[in-house]
Order: sequence, then C-alpha cells, then structure tokens
Amino acid sequence: MNVPAENDFSPAVVLLSGGLDSATVLAIARSQGFVCHCLSFDYGQRHRAELLAADRVAKALGAASHRTLKLDLGQLGGSALTDTSIAVPTGGVQPGIPVTYVPARNTIMLSLAMAWAEILGAQDIFVGVNAVDYSGYPDCRPEYIAAFESMANLATKAGVEGSNLRIHAPLIDLSKAEIIAEGTRLDVPYDMTVSCYQADEEGRACGVCDSCRLRHEGFLAAHVADPTPYRTN
Repeated sequence: MNVPAENDFSPAVVLLSGGLDSATVLAIARSQGFVCHCLSFDYGQRHRAELLAADRVAKALGAASHRTLKLDLGQLGGSALTDTSIAVPTGGVQPGIPVTYVPARNTIMLSLAMAWAEILGAQDIFVGVNAVDYSGYPDCRPEYIAAFESMANLATKAGVEGSNLRIHAPLIDLSKAEIIAEGTRLDVPYDMTVSCYQADEEGRACGVCDSCRLRHEGFLAAHVADPTPYRTN
C-alpha cells in the first residue's frame, strides 16, 4: 500500500471491530500516512468471532499495535447483541432503531479511544460509523460525531492545552457499495472480516441478519465477489 508522506509517523487510534467497515477505515488511515494503533472491545457481544477477525485484519493491514479491552455490557443487557434472550432480527432492515442497538456503545468506545489517544500523543481517532446503508443507530449520525469531538476537546488535557482531537468518520456519507469499492482499491482483505451479528465460532455468517443483508447487498452493488463464508444451515 502506498503511503503519502504528509502524516508519516503521526499516531492515530483506529476503532477496529473486525467487520467490513472498520477494516476499510484502518486501510484509509494507513493510506493517509498515519501510524495506526487499533482498539477493539470484548464487550460481551454474541458475535465474538469478530474479535479474532480484528486481530487478523490489524496484522494484515500493518497496524503498529492492537489492543482488545474487556467490558461486560452484557451485565446491562438491553440489546440482542449482548443478551441472548433477545432474538437477532432476521426479517430484513426495518424502520426505526432495531434491537441490535447497544445503548451507549459508541460513546463508551470513543471515550476509551480518546483516553488512549491522549496517552499516545495522538490527535486523530478513526471510526467506521456510517449513516447511509446502516441499521438506524443514533450514534452513527454525523451530528453525534461532531458533538463527541466537541466534548472531547473540552474533556481532555490535550484539548484544553490546544492539541485538538479530531474524530475521523470517512465512511459516514458512503453507501456500502462505495465503502467496498474504496476498500477493494486499498486491498482490504474482506475475506478476513466478520460482520454477522450471530456468526458462529468459525466466523461463518448467518446470511439473514441486518448486517449480513447490508454487507451482501453492498458487494452485489459494487460488482465485487462476496468472500463471506456462510453457514449452510
């Protein structure tokens, strides 16, 4: 991957779930010359195969470091992703906020990314939120990202002293097909990623949850072969 000189040796924190979007964001940050420190979260999600995917992707795309922090949001429940008594919806993307929304997840993750960025002396955080082909989560909207950035620069020593933190959400206005096209250009190993909300231990996708549907439709629209391994039953 060719890396321009403008940001050479500038550290950045990249939130890396192990899914399609965050892998693309890591590739974008690397292509812009940032030294990428990836942060993943074991938060009690039922699709834990994504954590192994995050490790594979971080290594494949040349991350300088990769840490996985353990949180137990399952203690609070309230989401199909952290409470196995709530079924993952499989009937297609519906209007409104779905039960796969995890309350405060992006706020918690961005807050910890903000803390690590300050420790690293990084002024840049990359996150793979998207407000076009997505499931309707309120913490994926542009106004949320702008508000968090403003808060971060009020809440940190670095921000108060003039080293403003920047939250980059390069996918926020892109369709899934556009994301895949950009990632393909940057040689993102999509076969290593896991997006399914109920992937099995081997990372095989169900093919019917919202995330699987959006991912597969994106590959079709981008005219790129879908490398996702699907379960047969």
